[in-house]
Amino acid sequence: MTSLSDKLKSLGVKMGSSLPTPPKPDSHTIDSVVAGSFLSTPRGEAFVSEQIFEDDYLHGKVSHLSSFPLSIISEWANDPRIANLPISKFAFLDTETSGMAGGTGTYAFLVGAARFVDGKFTLQQFFLRDPSEEPAMLEALIHFLAPCEGLVTFNGKSFDAPLLVTRYSLHRIPVPFKNYAHVDLLPLARRLWRDRLPSRALKYLEEHVLGFTRASEEVPGYEIPWLYFDYLRTGDARPLGGVFYHNAMDVVAMAALLSHVSELLADPYSGRVEHGLDFIALGKLFEDLDHWDQAARLYERGLELGLTESDFGVAVKRLSILQKKRGDVSQALRLWEEAAGKGHVYAHIEMAKYYEHKMRDVKTAVKWAKSARKEVERADLPAYIRKHWLGEIDHRLARLERKAGS
Repeated sequence: MTSLSDKLKSLGVKMGSSLPTPPKPDSHTIDSVVAGSFLSTPRGEAFVSEQIFEDDYLHGKVSHLSSFPLSIISEWANDPRIANLPISKFAFLDTETSGMAGGTGTYAFLVGAARFVDGKFTLQQFFLRDPSEEPAMLEALIHFLAPCEGLVTFNGKSFDAPLLVTRYSLHRIPVPFKNYAHVDLLPLARRLWRDRLPSRALKYLEEHVLGFTRASEEVPGYEIPWLYFDYLRTGDARPLGGVFYHNAMDVVAMAALLSHVSELLADPYSGRVEHGLDFIALGKLFEDLDHWDQAARLYERGLELGLTESDFGVAVKRLSILQKKRGDVSQALRLWEEAAGKGHVYAHIEMAKYYEHKMRDVKTAVKWAKSARKEVERADLPAYIRKHWLGEIDHRLARLERKAGS
């Protein structure tokens, strides 16, 4: 198997050299393609491009100028520091790398990092003109991250942060974000939209949640490593303009997504939530955080907005079980009866349980268990689900009939 270093050598990249490979005649250098400057560091020069997004900037329908109420996200992440830090103390970070496999052979050739400075979203992008400049780039990134105490990424806990930790360690440079609080938006996005949206990729969320469509210069992520290898081989930086745009939009989208989600969690009823399934997802999250009253209200709102029959069954089951935990049995009964009328097997079984264990009414419990069996028999269910339900129902009926006989 060809190693990354062998691949780079075949492209004409000099590994470990102290200076970047001189550009070929008539080549287009990165500073002629992307506005930027060269920052001097103890490890050499690093190329840095900067953009500033004013406080009235809108990313789709979302403003970056947000109060960022992070208390619920802090609970969800189980890190109280997140709620106590002002947004100006967070760095938003994304990398473009030489490959997706990870390990010591993969490095970040472009790092986008942004933070709020005097209310303006300031983005800096740190670029390797040559792999030999990596120590300088890592040093330049330290300077930008110095005022921060928190990190915001999208899949960064699994990919970007470990990758950069490896690169800093290889060069014996202290990791600047070692003890930072870390908000990874990908697992949170999965919690909120996995039931409604077919993809939780950042660009998909950007289009379908934030309402932003990227410009034509956007390049697909899978092409980015090869565009960089071509640049190393030819010295022509023109194709990298789209890579810088892709990286910048990823970082900006993370800030917009955090703004949207934090305010959505702080006040789900402000109009930001429009879909019933999104209310159900919020209810699940609040239930898991033991905010039962808020969770019940969110489930009820989701049911009011209308759901498909299968989604209705899942939602009403969650709500009815939650009502039992809260001690609201009458509300749970109403929900089970409504769900049973729509043919949901579990609701018939819950009614059978209620009459057997709470009301000590074996006759009515038998009636509900038998109606559950009828629902299974006429429903178009996969064999394994049918077997599961019939096994549980027949076991329950046998016990009830023994009770009735005694």
